[in-house]
Amino acid sequence: MTESSTSQPDTLDIAFPDAASMIATLGPQDTLLRILAGVWRNVRLQPLGESLRLVGPAAEVGSVSRVIAQARAAAASGSAITSQVVERLIRAEKQLAAPAPDPSLTVDVLRHRGRHIRPKTVNQAAYIDSMDTHTITFGVGPAGTGKTYLAMARAVAALQSKEISRIILTRPAVEAGESLGFLPGTLADKIDPYLRPLYDALHDMVEAETIPRLIAAGTIEVAPLAYMRGRTLNDAFVILDEAQNTTAEQMKMFLTRLGFGSRMVVTGDVTQVDLPGGKASGLKVVTEILAGIDDIAICRLDAGDVVRHRLVGDIVDAYSRWDESRPHPTQRRRGAQQPKGNAK
Repeated sequence: MTESSTSQPDTLDIAFPDAASMIATLGPQDTLLRILAGVWRNVRLQPLGESLRLVGPAAEVGSVSRVIAQARAAAASGSAITSQVVERLIRAEKQLAAPAPDPSLTVDVLRHRGRHIRPKTVNQAAYIDSMDTHTITFGVGPAGTGKTYLAMARAVAALQSKEISRIILTRPAVEAGESLGFLPGTLADKIDPYLRPLYDALHDMVEAETIPRLIAAGTIEVAPLAYMRGRTLNDAFVILDEAQNTTAEQMKMFLTRLGFGSRMVVTGDVTQVDLPGGKASGLKVVTEILAGIDDIAICRLDAGDVVRHRLVGDIVDAYSRWDESRPHPTQRRRGAQQPKGNAK
């Protein structure tokens, strides 16, 4: 007899407390089942009253059961089980190094007006944990991975729980395709577009009418990076956003502003550097310099952590493959400078 004819598939029954719980977990039109069946084709998913039977290879049944457990926990905490949620759960399962349950979808970083702000992937959960356990945390990854948004949520939560007394949000005012000098208005007006994404995130987490009062009192400060020079930032949660657009000198200046009772989070994407003249990114340099130092965490997120539209992750992956297929800049320059012949 062959090995395939003697091996028996595993069977696992998952029971739900009631029909409502099962319906919420499966999502509209059984979204969860449809997507799982397309990803793990060797697993048969069979609803039986208020339970779900899984039949298939042991490893795949285990993966499917863990995704269902995560969906069940998310549904119980009020999250709708949409196709986007299921895709994130599947990515998280595939990222897991060990088959331990992932609690990231059930732990809130912040709640505001009925909205639950929480990490959506394993890497995001590790990022949140690093912010809680380290004085300085670097969040490095592509657009849409929640680097700034989660850092902002953790800062607001720390302010509300009186862990710190103020929040400081800063960005380098580096031009990306437009000139500050040609923008209308005062210096404050010209700088405002660079800081607007920070204000937008803040409005998602704090009552709009209280933000001007908190800013006027200095409890929340939103300012360009240049305004940090010469200061010592005590008892604060400090976020440096778009840090890939700092020079090495600016990054050193920022990090040495750290005061007593403060935490710092530095976020950026080293693939989107807008520094003029080919200057090296301070974010790229500092993650090499500070790697391995105690109480400093360097968290790397990737396309699997993108929580915007599914296509954003595909776009990030496509650009990464394209960049890897191109010659290194030094190779391109070297090839361009080779002489065609000797003039003598």
